[in-house]
Amino acid sequence: MYFRITGWVIEGSVPDEPKLVVIGYPHTSNWDFFVFLAIVGHFGLDVRFLAHEGLFVGPFGWLLHQWGAIRLHGGAGSVVATAVASFDRSDSLLLVLAPEGTRAGGSEWKSGFWRIADAADVPVLMGFVDRDTKRMGFGPALKIDGDVEGWMEQARVFYGDKRGLKPENRGPLKLAT
Repeated sequence: MYFRITGWVIEGSVPDEPKLVVIGYPHTSNWDFFVFLAIVGHFGLDVRFLAHEGLFVGPFGWLLHQWGAIRLHGGAGSVVATAVASFDRSDSLLLVLAPEGTRAGGSEWKSGFWRIADAADVPVLMGFVDRDTKRMGFGPALKIDGDVEGWMEQARVFYGDKRGLKPENRGPLKLAT
């Protein structure tokens, strides 16, 4: 309601795909979470996200579970395996990830979203927010098909004019090597 009153527009659509990796870019502010909630609520989506096992303590653990968190056990090496296993066990799964991995400026995209989508053989749905035009929502959903450079070029074209809530924190549209 707040976004509608203040002139924001939600655009795009969610493809009729039971399994998707959903990315959000640019990830420039702690307020991105509320934008995420508005978009998810608008489209009526049941989404999941990854959270470190150390966060699942006491009542906060219960909340994380209710909000759709998938518990990560182990270090960074287990992220892709855990996510792919979650796709394998599910008939439908929309896994939300921020490819930058941080809200701080200058971060290249982490490769986890790409490796998860490629290994699980699911499309990547491009979510966005742009303060300058007061638009948020979804763009295309594209399969990786092993061609990271071709996929990243399409992402650069789509995200090229999207600035985020704090444009100064927008990272480059480049996959870390």
